Amino acid sequence: MTTRATPRLRAVLANHEFRALWFAETQSMLGDQLTIVALAILTFDRTGSPLLSAVVYSLTFLPALAGGLGLAQLADRFPRRAVLVTGSFAQAVLIGLMALPGMPMGWLFALFVLARLANAPGNAAQNALGREVFADDDVYLQSQDLRGITNNTAMLAGLAAGGLLVTTIGTSWALAIDALTFLVAAVAVRLLVLRRPAAGDGGAPWFGAVRQVFGDERLRVLLYLSWLVGLAVIPEGLAAPLAAQLGVGDQAVGWLLAADPLGFVAGTFLLSRFVTTEHRRKLLGVLAALPLAALAAFALRPNLVLALVLLALAGATGAYVITVSATFITWVPNDIRGSAGGLYRTGLRVAQGVGVGVGGLVAQAVGSAYTTIALAGAVGLLLAVPVAFAWRRVGGTEPRHWPS
Repeated sequence: MTTRATPRLRAVLANHEFRALWFAETQSMLGDQLTIVALAILTFDRTGSPLLSAVVYSLTFLPALAGGLGLAQLADRFPRRAVLVTGSFAQAVLIGLMALPGMPMGWLFALFVLARLANAPGNAAQNALGREVFADDDVYLQSQDLRGITNNTAMLAGLAAGGLLVTTIGTSWALAIDALTFLVAAVAVRLLVLRRPAAGDGGAPWFGAVRQVFGDERLRVLLYLSWLVGLAVIPEGLAAPLAAQLGVGDQAVGWLLAADPLGFVAGTFLLSRFVTTEHRRKLLGVLAALPLAALAAFALRPNLVLALVLLALAGATGAYVITVSATFITWVPNDIRGSAGGLYRTGLRVAQGVGVGVGGLVAQAVGSAYTTIALAGAVGLLLAVPVAFAWRRVGGTEPRHWPS
């Protein structure tokens, strides 16, 4: 582990392999937002069903679930560049078929599910390759900061402009643009990323990474730190009822939803710019508690301005999760990085999904978004304290396996 000051951004962008991976991921993510918006609009226009429109959005969680359930292991058993290129090309074909005018709804859903599943091993390969292309911990962590900033910005920009663009050019063209982004990604990775042999043993047992991860206390605590995010995202599911309680109407729902990711971008930049890798790792326990403290402050029943500030603060301090994920990927052996990364991503997504669901149930029971968000913060703080102490005990220990 290096302990010098955090490197400048140019040290990250000087790596041509990372530039290719970063470009491929960012433009594909922009295209994905178009697909999500286009499919939601198309589904509602054809069926008039809000439920089916919501089901379409829920399908975006499939890659994370599938990744943890087995597909991510392909990123360890086969050369990762090949896995990423194949996954991108498969998504280009599947989304391209969705773009055909008049495609029946059943086939649209099936193709979308297959496209999201094809993303699972590719995403695992992307994350593992992102660690392999850097030899230095500091530079790697800052590369993940840049990914976090661009991914959140791309999601905000894509969703903000997606509706207008889709209604302007039509759903078929929007889907065709997304298909093209995956084709561009496949070509960029194939030409600009070096070929490496498979990192893992093709004869290794499936799900062996699960045993290895949960057998290492340091990695278990990192998972617990990431799962705390499940409570921090509860306000996202309560944006509409919170706006109603604030008495500001539906026009504020978008502001409430945007506050957290905007704060996340700002927090990521500040951590990346001013805090070294060593100090970020030492402070993980404290940083994990801060978003929850911001939510607990909703017990004061803030007005709209203060609510936006608290949500932005929760997002900014929630940027700690980038350090958690980067440390996790660094500390697992290279031969199981794809599988372990899939497990990490699944746990994070499940925690977020369960958190939003439980938050909705509690809000329904108590009749107050304020109270629900404050309870989420308070419960989260109670859980964060033992996790912070556990991290203080094990976070500075040497990894059992250094990355190869």
